[in-house]
Amino acid sequence: MRGGITTGPVPKHLQVRDRIVAVAVPGQAIPSERALMAELGVSRETVRRAIDGLVADGLLQRSHGLGTFAVRPVVESQLHLASFSHDMRRRGLVPGTHLISVTSELPIPEVQVALGLQPGQLAWRIVRIRLADGDPIAHEDGWYPAAELPGLDGHDLAGDSLYQILRDAYGHRIDAAEQVLWGESADAAMAAALAAPLHTPLLVFQRVSMAAGRPIEFSVSRYRGDRYRLHMSLRGDMLQPEAE
Repeated sequence: MRGGITTGPVPKHLQVRDRIVAVAVPGQAIPSERALMAELGVSRETVRRAIDGLVADGLLQRSHGLGTFAVRPVVESQLHLASFSHDMRRRGLVPGTHLISVTSELPIPEVQVALGLQPGQLAWRIVRIRLADGDPIAHEDGWYPAAELPGLDGHDLAGDSLYQILRDAYGHRIDAAEQVLWGESADAAMAAALAAPLHTPLLVFQRVSMAAGRPIEFSVSRYRGDRYRLHMSLRGDMLQPEAE
């Protein structure tokens, strides 16, 4: 930060805010309030107002006893039907995948019913960590009917879009889905998998995806609530009239 804060049409706390944003490095502490006051020639009240605004906007995070740290910007996504890879590229981020496991298993009853499988029919279970610019964003646990997807475990499930594999290799183009959303807090195992603090809020998406009317995917995805935000547009014709 070079030069002091000027007196002019732009309020001083907004100038301080811009200076902090310009030098902030995600994961690292910003200069102390005292250092900012001395370097920029402003009052403690001005510095605190700038920092409070950045904390409220999710760009800074206070850690008691350690200081105030810059955080990575939140990934914002609109509610739509798309693969994770396509979704991240739309946001200007580089998608990535860490494949944890791919197995052929007897599905749990909920999955069996959702995929329309008969008792004893197997399903592929694929567990992955999804990355955005190299950072863990989501934990995905997906199930797929094995009989319709022979040799799925032989594909590059860490490098290619799974939806693209389903379309190009098997002729199953995902064209519809039913999705449920709820909130959770990360337990120790999930926090470790997502490189997140314990009890980090999670956005949980349970999705049943269809291809030409046939259920082809049952997945539960847990997104870091501190790194991912969902945007929805609502129209008047989507609102149901109140019961009289």
